[in-house]
Amino acid sequence: MTNLEIKHIAGASVPIQGNDIDTDRIIPARFLKEITFEHMGNYLFHDERMAPDGSQTDHPLNLPKFKGASIMIVGNNFGCGSSREHAAQAVLRYGIKAIIGESYSEIFSGNCKNIGIPTLIVTPIIQKALTKMALAFPDAPLHIDLETLTLTTSGNTYPISLPKEWQHAFLNGTWNATYTLKANIALIKQKDQELPY
Repeated sequence: MTNLEIKHIAGASVPIQGNDIDTDRIIPARFLKEITFEHMGNYLFHDERMAPDGSQTDHPLNLPKFKGASIMIVGNNFGCGSSREHAAQAVLRYGIKAIIGESYSEIFSGNCKNIGIPTLIVTPIIQKALTKMALAFPDAPLHIDLETLTLTTSGNTYPISLPKEWQHAFLNGTWNATYTLKANIALIKQKDQELPY
């Protein structure tokens, strides 16, 4: 399963400032009627990105300087509220490969892990430093190493954290439970034959 291994992530960052950003802000409820997740990226932070008259606001995701960013920097308790998996899907479909923040809702973080997005934890001091850097130097690349759990940018290296079992899943490509299940169908059938019931 080497094609699913996630060891290194690199890219520019976009800061989404504020604490307790809930899933209704990440993906408004009216977009949950989508049968597939194909267009979810278009609706990421929709109501904060669009004014009532249909024009764009100055939300970071609308600013040209953050266009193409693949790492999101967030605050405390990101993804709280409803457990809708559409929130994580919207982040992924927009093009975000990793999230860095102080803390997350457990369900949101789990939903992200299940689709290959590490939700990395840093201290408040590091979070503020990364936010400040992203605002001042939006093109500065961040390099995330999931093997050493470090983040390097602009000549500085910071510690990041991730649950040990999640780190293992990303490094070994077992974060995708469906893929893992399908890849082991022969073993499942064998076990089925061995069971006495």
